[in-house]
Amino acid sequence: MGSVSKFLVAIIEDDESVRRSLELNFELEGYDVVSAGDGEAGLELIEQHKPDLIILDVMMPKKDGLQTCKELRNAGISTPLILLTARSAEVDKVLGLELGADDYLAKPFGMRELVARVKALLRRTSNTAEVDKIQFDDIVIDFKAYKAERNAQPLELSAREYRLLRYLVAKNGSVVTRDELLDEVWGYNSYPSTRTVDNHIARLRQKVESNANVPKHIVTVHGVGYKFVS
Repeated sequence: MGSVSKFLVAIIEDDESVRRSLELNFELEGYDVVSAGDGEAGLELIEQHKPDLIILDVMMPKKDGLQTCKELRNAGISTPLILLTARSAEVDKVLGLELGADDYLAKPFGMRELVARVKALLRRTSNTAEVDKIQFDDIVIDFKAYKAERNAQPLELSAREYRLLRYLVAKNGSVVTRDELLDEVWGYNSYPSTRTVDNHIARLRQKVESNANVPKHIVTVHGVGYKFVS
């Protein structure tokens, strides 16, 4: 549990019993927790503590969750944010995502699902600074423009290959598991197998490695996954 203790979660929820339950469960999972009972107090809390993730209830007094989310994003605060919505309030879910929420969960919800979503969102957003461009050997890749060259000649990469390579590059030197790549590059709404990752890695090596049989940049870590070595 101590492996996640570096993360600070802010819980903004007006129902005291729900708020206390969330605090207890996340503390038991190893997270540090701060909390507030309404949107106005939540904004002050976030400004003061600068949490790594925000759990925000939609229905609250003084300032509701949607308005709070809007003000956070308008202020340039991009902290990962999960909305808690009423099960029937489909419009809140859609509007929340449009306002900049990263995920939502309808009440009543299971704690295990909420914790899993928090872990997934933190994993996606921590230590993965966006990489716009990279050059190695005779390869130049502009990820924003989806443009790649080898020896100044166009290199054809698929959109998936761009995303796969960009994620590996962002984790430069760190091992990335196949399951993590499935979550981050393919997404939780699709259900490919880990073999799909291996096949894409093999094709990517054919295109960017000088010797795909002895790769020096997209390296296999046996029994775990892959890492990019610049």
